[in-house]
Amino acid sequence: MIARIEQESSLQKEVLQEALREKELVDARREELARQQKERVVLEEPSYAEIRTVSPVRVHSPHSESKQVIMGNTQQVPDQTKHMNTIQPQCNDSTVASAVDELSMVLTTLTEELSTVLTTLTEELSTVLTTLTEELSTVLTTLTEELSTVLTMLTEELSTVLTTLTDELSTVLTMLTEELSTVLNTLTEGYKRVCECCALCGGKGYKRVCECCALCGGKGYKSVCECYVLCGGKGYKRVCECLEKCEVALSSPLPHTAFTASTVFTSGYAPGYAKLNRRGGAGGWSPQDSDSYPWLQVDLGSRKQVVAVATQGRYSSSDWTTRYRLLYSDTGRNWKPYHQDGNIWAFSGNSNTESVVRHDLAQGIVGRLLRFVPLDWSGEGRIGLRIEVYGCSYWADVINFDGQGVISYRFKVKKMKIIKDVIALKFKTWDSEGVILHGEGQQGDYITLELRKAKLLLQINLGSNQYGSILGHTSVTSGSLLDDHHWHSVVIERYRRNVNFTLDTHTQHFRTNGEFDHLDLDYELSFGGMPYSGKPMGGGMKNFRGCMESINYNGDNITDLARRKKLDTSSFRNLSFSCVESHSFPVFFNATSFLQLPGRANQDVLSLRFQFRTWNADGLLLFSNLDDGTLEIALDDGKIGVHFNVTQTKNTRIEISSGLGLNDGQWHAVHLVAKENSVMLTIDGDEASAVRTTTPITIRTGGTYHLGGYFLPTLAPPIQRSFQGCMQAIILDDQPADMHAVEKGIVGVFENVSLDMCAIIDRCMPNHCEHGGRCKQTWDNFSCTCDRTGYTGATCHTSLFEQSCEAYKHLGRSSDTYWIDPDGSGPLGPFKVNCNMTEDKVWTTVVNHLPAHTSVTGSSRERRTVLQLNYSASMEQVTAITTSAEHCQQHVSYACRMSRLLNTPEGTPYTWWVGRSSEKHFYWGGSGPGIQKCSCGIDRNCTDPKYDCNCDADNKQWREDSGLLVYKDHLPVRQVAVGDTNRQGSEAKLTVGPLRCQGDHNYWNAASFTTPSSYLHFSTFQGETSADISFYFKTSAPYGVFLENLGNTDFIRLELKSPTVVSFSFDVGNGPVELAVHSATPLNDDQWHRVMAERNVKEAVLQLDLNYREALPAAPQGHTRLELFSQLYVGKPASLTCKDSAAGGQRGFLGCIRSLRMNGVTLDLEERAKVTPGVKPGCQGHCTSYGMYCKNGGKCVEKYNGYSCDCTATAYDGPFCTKDVGGFFEAGTLVRYNFLSEAAAANQDARFLAQPLTPQEVNLTVEEVAFSFSTSNTPAILLYVSSKTQDYLALVLRQNGTLQVRYNLGGLKEPFTIDVDQRNLANGQPHTINMSRTNRTITIQLDHYPPVSYSLPEASDTQFNLVKTLFLGKVFETGVIDPVLIERYNTPGFVGCLSRVQFNGVAPLKTALRNPVADRPTDRQTDRPTDRQTVPVSYQGKLVESNCGASPLTIPPMSAVTDPWRLDSGAEFPFNEERVIPDGVNRNSAIIGGIIAVVIFTILCTLVFLIRYMFRHKGSYHTNESKGAEPASGESADTTIICAETNPETIDESKKEWFI
Repeated sequence: MIARIEQESSLQKEVLQEALREKELVDARREELARQQKERVVLEEPSYAEIRTVSPVRVHSPHSESKQVIMGNTQQVPDQTKHMNTIQPQCNDSTVASAVDELSMVLTTLTEELSTVLTTLTEELSTVLTTLTEELSTVLTTLTEELSTVLTMLTEELSTVLTTLTDELSTVLTMLTEELSTVLNTLTEGYKRVCECCALCGGKGYKRVCECCALCGGKGYKSVCECYVLCGGKGYKRVCECLEKCEVALSSPLPHTAFTASTVFTSGYAPGYAKLNRRGGAGGWSPQDSDSYPWLQVDLGSRKQVVAVATQGRYSSSDWTTRYRLLYSDTGRNWKPYHQDGNIWAFSGNSNTESVVRHDLAQGIVGRLLRFVPLDWSGEGRIGLRIEVYGCSYWADVINFDGQGVISYRFKVKKMKIIKDVIALKFKTWDSEGVILHGEGQQGDYITLELRKAKLLLQINLGSNQYGSILGHTSVTSGSLLDDHHWHSVVIERYRRNVNFTLDTHTQHFRTNGEFDHLDLDYELSFGGMPYSGKPMGGGMKNFRGCMESINYNGDNITDLARRKKLDTSSFRNLSFSCVESHSFPVFFNATSFLQLPGRANQDVLSLRFQFRTWNADGLLLFSNLDDGTLEIALDDGKIGVHFNVTQTKNTRIEISSGLGLNDGQWHAVHLVAKENSVMLTIDGDEASAVRTTTPITIRTGGTYHLGGYFLPTLAPPIQRSFQGCMQAIILDDQPADMHAVEKGIVGVFENVSLDMCAIIDRCMPNHCEHGGRCKQTWDNFSCTCDRTGYTGATCHTSLFEQSCEAYKHLGRSSDTYWIDPDGSGPLGPFKVNCNMTEDKVWTTVVNHLPAHTSVTGSSRERRTVLQLNYSASMEQVTAITTSAEHCQQHVSYACRMSRLLNTPEGTPYTWWVGRSSEKHFYWGGSGPGIQKCSCGIDRNCTDPKYDCNCDADNKQWREDSGLLVYKDHLPVRQVAVGDTNRQGSEAKLTVGPLRCQGDHNYWNAASFTTPSSYLHFSTFQGETSADISFYFKTSAPYGVFLENLGNTDFIRLELKSPTVVSFSFDVGNGPVELAVHSATPLNDDQWHRVMAERNVKEAVLQLDLNYREALPAAPQGHTRLELFSQLYVGKPASLTCKDSAAGGQRGFLGCIRSLRMNGVTLDLEERAKVTPGVKPGCQGHCTSYGMYCKNGGKCVEKYNGYSCDCTATAYDGPFCTKDVGGFFEAGTLVRYNFLSEAAAANQDARFLAQPLTPQEVNLTVEEVAFSFSTSNTPAILLYVSSKTQDYLALVLRQNGTLQVRYNLGGLKEPFTIDVDQRNLANGQPHTINMSRTNRTITIQLDHYPPVSYSLPEASDTQFNLVKTLFLGKVFETGVIDPVLIERYNTPGFVGCLSRVQFNGVAPLKTALRNPVADRPTDRQTDRPTDRQTVPVSYQGKLVESNCGASPLTIPPMSAVTDPWRLDSGAEFPFNEERVIPDGVNRNSAIIGGIIAVVIFTILCTLVFLIRYMFRHKGSYHTNESKGAEPASGESADTTIICAETNPETIDESKKEWFI
């Protein structure tokens, strides 16, 4: 059907196309006819029939397959061309129109027919498409059903296949898992397990897996990553966490033959029965009772990693071991005792037969054979022992170095630029010298690890420059006694300049010198010695002789590569992968040991050789009874002394000695040869040490020698009785001692000797002496010499000095130069500063060495002149000051002439300065960070308003920009770069003042604990081997815990146990220890008390208030490390409810704790208290403890961070009211103090300077008068007190210089007079008067003489009525005055110095000098205030403040021996800093200056008066000090003028007068 439809559609398309073509032809013909009609004349019109035949049309009928030709006429048309040539047709318009109409009709018919055809086709096509859609829908439905069926079948088949595959894969995975498990088990056993690697590395001490794997190398592991991935990757922090723990029972599976012993009690007590929990035989091992050196030994079959041991007594008996030592060895020779905490460790054993006592080893050991050496045992029986050893297998590649061969590890490229290195290896040797590894580069870089004198020396140079300004060489030493032929582990980790250098368990952290980060090496790194091409470092250096194992360099296993011949080992004559053991047989002696060996008897030649090592300076090495005398070889003060005592016919004593410092722990060889008339002693084979004597002597050997001790009675006993140390290579009478026979008991006799072992310990390595203290040791102990370090204590841990000037002030110290130590026991050393104690502040000054007004020329922006400032303290020390200070400042000044300071077109300043953090700062004094201005720019008063600095105006005149830098985080100024002084005529002068800081936040950092349960907590205290704690406390509670920190069993605690007892308790693993100090007075008195506690490996100390101290030595053997893990609790125990709390349930602390410092770090109590309930920051009540420092009636005033002394009501000044306030009086000068306000109003002739005071009692029966004076002029009135009546009191100097007191209280005709002393007091020296009257009794003390009492006559009145005015220096009074005073003493007036004048609580002289009204403008004619007012104090004439009248100290200053803070000129502290010069002059200088001034004044009196007239003083003093500068304590304003650096252009009149 579809084919038929398509065929009909094709025919219709052809008919339509034909019709369209016909239409186009008709149209074309019509156009042609119209054109011809216009061109020619038609002769004849054509007939209709002819026209009809012109355009035949073919019509294809859709209903017929035949073709018809439709024409206008059925006749055939003749040839038109021929017809037109023969007949001329005639055409007209009607004919044409008729033809057109005919044609139009034809076309219309065609169109209608075509429309009908198209309609028919459309309907037929629609029917066809509908039919086709239905058929297609049916087909698709059928296909969908069939496909669904197929997919269902496929799904079922695939499910079946997948199930089958899953089962098969599961089976395969199970098989693979089992196989992998087998492989891993094989690896675990065959490759010695990764855990062995971890154990070999020290276990948990290594934080990263790669370090552990790199160190052991693990046979079969080609790289660190393989080892790491095997453990599960980064998810495991340590290798040991990945696999099973290394604690397999090693000895139980062993056969009986693996156990041996020194002796066996009987066969049932054989060592094979000494297995834990076994009951075979007699139930364990026991030696013979006569065994002097019993031991039980177990052979593990191969080298094992041992992590724990356990013991039991002998089964069902009274035999057990209570204490024992553990020895281990690889070969059964050269045994090494187990060490812990710096001692040969003695393990605690059993207390019965059945309980098991296990000890986990703090440091895992590696060995094949273990020996248990009983030291003590049951008192009820004998030695009985069963043992178990826990650990795992161990494996490592070993290479033996013979001193010739070197392993060369060649890099993949010729030159290596290395930023990070990890080098790990183990070595053992019997030589004290030898290069272990070396690498070098052509640029001078190198790394060398070598043995020198049995110490390990690491040398690194990352680069130096050719000028020598950068020196990169760095040398670090570690360890000692490393020639003991035992394994030692080394790890070197370097990243850039930071290096960790670990030897065994001791790690040193350091930074290399220089400024370079990369290690540039050429071609190779050599192990075992220097490469043959070595150039700079190879001279005189020996190759290594001994063994190395597990050599790793940056992840490459060098030993494995050498075994697989991947490295160059051609220099070895015979490369061996097993360690060649030493042939030496050392013997270890203690203080009770001796070894008796046979020699040759009755020989006339004596020849002895042996080697020894010891730390003791004295000891008996060898003693022998000769046939006719004795021989003694002893160590005497580090020298070898030989003493022959030959009896023969007469006693002959020969003494020779050689050597020096032989008690250095190194092996030293002794060779003695004695024969007839000749004795020669040689030390260490050095011919230069040989000592000979030719004293006539005859030698006959006795045949027996005692080494290491002699305790038998003899007629000539040795000077030394014993020796502590080791000996080896013993040759007696040219016969080597057979020590193996001695060990078996065949030859010789010994007691308390350890054979085949040298258990020497270097107790100074690591050095427990801190801060540069020198370590000295004996065999059993060590001591620290702290001289010239600034520290004290058993380990030089505690600083001798206070932390700050603030601390010195509150110890009652005055302004001076002191040593301070801001971090106490921390790494910063003490240094000198100047402490200026003002009334309310304490200033700390650190000077620099840049001269003032340093001239700078020739600098430009391209080439700035950089001025380096060096301070009297290091930058770290200065930083400690600024960090704790409340405020710091530093004055800078830039004087300029055509030299710009900050301004540049680009905005970058010409000059900048560098601060503490080495950062450039673009602001100047008086400005702040981020503000590129000077002080005048901030105040807007620069000389040129267009600029922000005076110097930026670029004037030809001298200008200056100065001010204070106060942003303390930037201070101090370290460098100043000046950049605009290269032009003609340009110059700059720079001044950088000292750094001045005020306050100490650490000293006053306090917290108040208001409830028993309140506390503060901090991170765990880290004080393993050395810890110090100091703080102040005050409380009214009878007890309380100050602080506590806990560990598993370790703890540390400080507490107030009772009102008079402070205790310090701790436990480092040896059991609790407690120190307690008892105070004679209660400590809960609400006053500050200071506690200082320290614990180190030598002792524990507790100190209270610098008065009470208790010390307890550390146990000679025991744990030394304090291991804590909990938080540090301050104010209460770590756990009040836990029954395991070390405090035992004690209550919390109620009160205040201040300045808590732990190991030099101050804990911020205030900051933590701000966010802690029950605890308040700060603490009040300082005056209760420090009020005693306010002297002379000064009043203590509380402050938030301390206290201050209010000296207002005293005649003194200064921070503690101890500074004398005095003045210099010229002739005519007087001071008037009015007790009655109306009297003051009446005075018109004096200058009034003070505010009105409250009137004193006008009728007196008690007077207190005190002052000091110095003068050379007489007579004079010192003090006069008048009244409204005729009563008065006067103290005068008579003509002869004696002192007279005059009282007129009424009732007597003449005043009552007292001639105090017959001495001339007008001698220019200071004198002190203290006088008091109570009713009739008058007591007077002159200077330091005893007080003398006088009595008023009975007729005299006792009441001083209506007291009116007090005068000093001269009397100028209205009313009735004693004419004797006026005539004899009032003219010309007192000339000299008066100081600290006080009358009944009034200080008139101080009031006059200290009143701020002194700067008011005055009337130059009357010399009076312009606005008169009623005030109690006034003075007339010239009054200059001065302490020249101050009396000397009544108590001599503390000596340097008892005063560690005072700096004497003759006893400089041993540091290199320059001495700090105080800002001001001290009191002694002022006294001397006053005396000199008085002498000069006396000699040049006339000249002084003339100059005074020329330069009259107007009462005002000016200085050129910068704004904010403060005169130092102890120095007057005039002293400041003297000391200040003056500008010659601006010296004012007052200064001229003072200088004259």
